[in-house]
Amino acid sequence: MAKPMTKTQLVAALAEKMGTDKKSAGGALDAIVGIITDEVSDGGAVTLPGVGKIYCRERPARMVRNPATGEQIHKDADKVVKMTIAKALKDSVNG
Repeated sequence: MAKPMTKTQLVAALAEKMGTDKKSAGGALDAIVGIITDEVSDGGAVTLPGVGKIYCRERPARMVRNPATGEQIHKDADKVVKMTIAKALKDSVNG
């Protein structure tokens, strides 16, 4: 399995695709991440065309088991960020 692309590598690739400098590309990436974070944390969802949909889902309170002791403990309700991958991306990966 290949190593994941780092932020530095992503910014460099984005700058090359945009035909701009790395500082502008880094600012654009930071702005996109900020917008996605704000929207999802407020309970909304963001669709990235060709990539997928990022959204927040609430999980109810439940009983879970401590794997070390086997003891049942109560876990409060919480939220988790999910992503549904777009069919176009799945198809391009699978050939």
